[in-house]
Amino acid sequence: MSGSRPRSLDRRTLLLAATGATAGALATACGTAEGQPRGKVAVLGDSAAWEKPMAAAGSAMKSVAALSLVPEVNPSLESFEQIVKSSLRTGKTPDMLKYWSGYRLQDLARTGGIVDLTRQWEGAVARGWVDASLRGAFTYRRRVYGLPMNLAYWVFFYNPDVFREHGLKVPETWGDFLTACARLKKDGIVPLHGTADGRWPSFIWFQEILSRQDPRFYEDLMNGRERYTDPRAERALRTIASFFDKDWFTPMDMNHNDAAAAMLRGKVGMVPCGTWLGSTLAAAGGKPGKNLDAFVLPTADAKARPSVIFESSALVATVKGPDRTEALKATRTWLHPAVMKAFSHTLQDGCPNPEVEPANLVIAGLAKKVRGDKLWLLNRFWEQGPPELVEATVDDLAGFLLNPSSYRKTLRTMQDRADEAWRVWREAEET
Repeated sequence: MSGSRPRSLDRRTLLLAATGATAGALATACGTAEGQPRGKVAVLGDSAAWEKPMAAAGSAMKSVAALSLVPEVNPSLESFEQIVKSSLRTGKTPDMLKYWSGYRLQDLARTGGIVDLTRQWEGAVARGWVDASLRGAFTYRRRVYGLPMNLAYWVFFYNPDVFREHGLKVPETWGDFLTACARLKKDGIVPLHGTADGRWPSFIWFQEILSRQDPRFYEDLMNGRERYTDPRAERALRTIASFFDKDWFTPMDMNHNDAAAAMLRGKVGMVPCGTWLGSTLAAAGGKPGKNLDAFVLPTADAKARPSVIFESSALVATVKGPDRTEALKATRTWLHPAVMKAFSHTLQDGCPNPEVEPANLVIAGLAKKVRGDKLWLLNRFWEQGPPELVEATVDDLAGFLLNPSSYRKTLRTMQDRADEAWRVWREAEET
């Protein structure tokens, strides 16, 4: 995933592995422990795919602030989060981090180990350097603790050549979407990519269907104000089960890379994913605006507020980093248009600074629709809710995808987990 890939191991395995490896991992992953030379600040992340974009942003920052960013990567997704939290309790702390937004960022802010960036946020808003509506995703107790890095929209990729060949148009209504699925199936093309491969993608279809049927309920459920046993949640899983009944999905073990290539070859009709998948599609031969495009899935209820799921990684500064002064200087210029353009164009993804021209034609079309139609930005499932709850719920949804008739049992199990997780989270908030 873009810079925030969910982990693929269960929580117990993750913690056991991380605990045993923390000491050695800190030495290798936190190369900033002794600090960087003057004029350089390291940013620790979890994705090698972000090294070039971060280096490009660092070069641009050098021209506007005489300061370079040095990307460092801990590619072990299973231990990255644990290593970060462990380092905040020691003197070997990275200066800056690429982290998740939402509740995972709140969880990190609770440690007291990361810097309040509210002034930097407000300065960027005053300059028009950031979409102000994103603030909630980076806030804990009304203070901002991270700055947005990318702005990925969760959309449906498709091949315009294939759509034209089969007499299809980009869906503008829910009915159009269902018609497209039926037509593709009739013509021998698998309409939709669905997968539990790698574990984390199991939330995609629940997220997409629920947010299109009732975006307000999605927002309330993800924040613990509604229940998984509500009829609206059941309707979402029943809808997904009906797609299985119609044989509209790919095999549940097909990964995103294979699905991207199959879509370009005309074997799969539509692939739901974050816009960060664009780089994978390009590597497979996709050409934005030609054989590659994307659309926002229409709402199923014409009365519902139009919305889109977004994903944005957080740039975080630590309290105990050895180059803290320069790290704070970097946060003041991170959202500068020149820095953001270098980063987003190298990453080939959306940008949180509305002044920056889109990285490609697909991103341009999506940004125009999202901003022009004032779509409601809903944070991705993975960043919504207490991290322990999200981890367990993803496993439950994976089980549902492998046995769609189990939807009622799945929802009861998820609510039982949610009751306990939210109780623990709220008790911690009161302390």
